[in-house]
Amino acid sequence: MLTGKVTLITGATAGIGMATARLFAERGAKLLLTGRNAEAGEALAYDLGAKFLPTDVTDKDAPAKLIDWAEQTHGRLDVLVNNAGILFQGDSQACSDEQWDLTLAVNVTAVFRLSRAAVVVMARQGGGTIVNVASDWGLVAATQAVAYGTSKGAIIQLTRSMAADHARQGIRVNAVCPGDTDTAMLRHEAASEARLLEMAEAIPLGRLGQPRDVAAAIAFLASDDASFITGAMLPVDGGNSAV
Repeated sequence: MLTGKVTLITGATAGIGMATARLFAERGAKLLLTGRNAEAGEALAYDLGAKFLPTDVTDKDAPAKLIDWAEQTHGRLDVLVNNAGILFQGDSQACSDEQWDLTLAVNVTAVFRLSRAAVVVMARQGGGTIVNVASDWGLVAATQAVAYGTSKGAIIQLTRSMAADHARQGIRVNAVCPGDTDTAMLRHEAASEARLLEMAEAIPLGRLGQPRDVAAAIAFLASDDASFITGAMLPVDGGNSAV
């Protein structure tokens, strides 16, 4: 269960992040939510009885600000969910330097910096859990999304490395690897309902993932039911990475 676990979720104002916040609230977590959309974040926090702090995770001061916020609000941090992410479409020839740099800044560097700050608190209190949102495109080749696929592959290696480094401090670090999930990001990428149907039909289970599917996997990895799991990559992709 997640009852009473102080949980910080990045990118909480839409899609997988919002679904995760809702599920954690249902299971009794004490929620600290962050994202760039202040209006959506404040509304969600009000709805869930949570706290919200608007933050750009690429800001160099963001990790200290968010961890200090957690400690000042609840005195500890039990769970960090690194969900914030961006995607630009395009192969190596279409990807600009600016798109490459921003993708790595949001999807990798911000995750590392916030996790590094969280480890300090978690080690001091005797343990904690970090769950990173990677992608099945970190497990298999990403087509027409070279920066995104590279960033998610990096997150998988970051997850493994931090899991090995901090296990003896009682800190578990795992990742979920979503496939095509019905979010605003995917709908923007697909650009049409017809394309969404094609994507769904290509998945072995025959449908798109729902944000709640991924949220459930995150909740499991964050819970005490997963107390002997660290350094794991959990595909939530309807079988895409198995074929």
